[in-house]
Amino acid sequence: MDAPPIRYAKTSDGVSIAFWTLGDGPPLVILPNLLGSNVQLEWEADDRRAAFERLARRATVIRYDWRGMGLSQRDRLDSSPEAASLDLEAVIDRLALERFALYGTHFSADVAVSLAASHPARLSHLIFGVPPFPDTYYARLATIEPLIERDWELFTEIFSRLIMGWDSPLAAQRAVWIMGSHTPSSFRFGLDAMAAFSPEPFLAAVRTPALILYGLGSERESAIARRLAGGIAGAHMVGIPGWPFGSSLNETVVAATLDFINTSPAEPGHPIAPPQIDISAVRTIVFTDVEGSTALNERLGDEGARKVLREHERLTREALGAHGGSEVKAMGDGFMAWFPSATRAVECAIALQRAFDSRNSADPAPRVRFQPDRGGAGNTAPFEPIRVRIGINAGEPIAEGDDLFGASVIASARVASAAKGGQILASDVVRQLLAGKGFTFVERGEHALKGFDEAVRLYEVKWREGL
Repeated sequence: MDAPPIRYAKTSDGVSIAFWTLGDGPPLVILPNLLGSNVQLEWEADDRRAAFERLARRATVIRYDWRGMGLSQRDRLDSSPEAASLDLEAVIDRLALERFALYGTHFSADVAVSLAASHPARLSHLIFGVPPFPDTYYARLATIEPLIERDWELFTEIFSRLIMGWDSPLAAQRAVWIMGSHTPSSFRFGLDAMAAFSPEPFLAAVRTPALILYGLGSERESAIARRLAGGIAGAHMVGIPGWPFGSSLNETVVAATLDFINTSPAEPGHPIAPPQIDISAVRTIVFTDVEGSTALNERLGDEGARKVLREHERLTREALGAHGGSEVKAMGDGFMAWFPSATRAVECAIALQRAFDSRNSADPAPRVRFQPDRGGAGNTAPFEPIRVRIGINAGEPIAEGDDLFGASVIASARVASAAKGGQILASDVVRQLLAGKGFTFVERGEHALKGFDEAVRLYEVKWREGL
């Protein structure tokens, strides 16, 4: 999808506000994030663009930058509810919107609530996304905060890896986005504004149907969600399992938001039913593993092998994001992830194998550049195909924090170990869950899985002709 054109609106106090619109359906205004807002660079971030494109299938998505940030006028920084209201009014008036839905995170909760309280006649729905943050995040942020003034570029790089994951290919995009959103002083301003988070004065005045989505597993964020839901009459509070840290608009959140804003009350003033989200204990668990990763390391050295494995990480994370998968952990040459449905898990596995197959056959003789050590000159290594084995199982794992444990998890890893490169193997449980769903399973006999007393019958998922 092409990037939406950036347009400008003028506030009543003369500030220029940058915005874009995308899609068709009920208007959904997504509030800026105090720690990062640049409507052009945000579109260029793979994870954010994918979320906006999914939202645009059933809504008219509207994104804008607050004054003092991103592409809006930078010399008028002000995050007060009064200034934020003027910025929003400029955009919705420019678009001649009579009614609109509003989505914000807890980073902008006080502004979102004040806007809901001050625009009751025009606001149709109010949604908050409260993604989980690990306990270590806040301590680590405090450790690197002095770098904001001392070395802004280094701070944005470390902060982005703290948010997205140390080896995430999306971290570099997030760093560019933050640098394009802020100066060091405006970022510090945003941190201070978040620390002063206090939506309570406005909560009781909100009369708009409200949905509070929060990530399960984080007590701090759960408490924030309870504060919001407890203060807004009739608000729905829905926990999202497996919401990955760093993703404010993952697949489940997108689906819930779209279902909510496309629902109207039975009668004016009546509540809207909450969206139905699958939060059952049964999860489909997927393991991936790069075939021959040890030999790859011996051929290319640590740095060369790492460059190849980063491509594996990029393609895997893109597939997980596109199919609603939740990454549990990356293990260098493999991933562990889970899905709320077996259908999505197998669709993701098929998409992943097709992505690697396309990548491997795209150019008969591409080259991968690497440096064997910091002081060495650049080398050129022969193109290395990436062949991944995938194992899929379903069960009721034990969740502890962001990790999963139990027999169903161990079995999934063992199923992946039994596969070959380019192959998807699934347990009989997965095959039965998907009976009649259009997938083709080929029986591959019984396998003795390490740590299990009885042999397990495995099935190969057909993902290309001639399998």
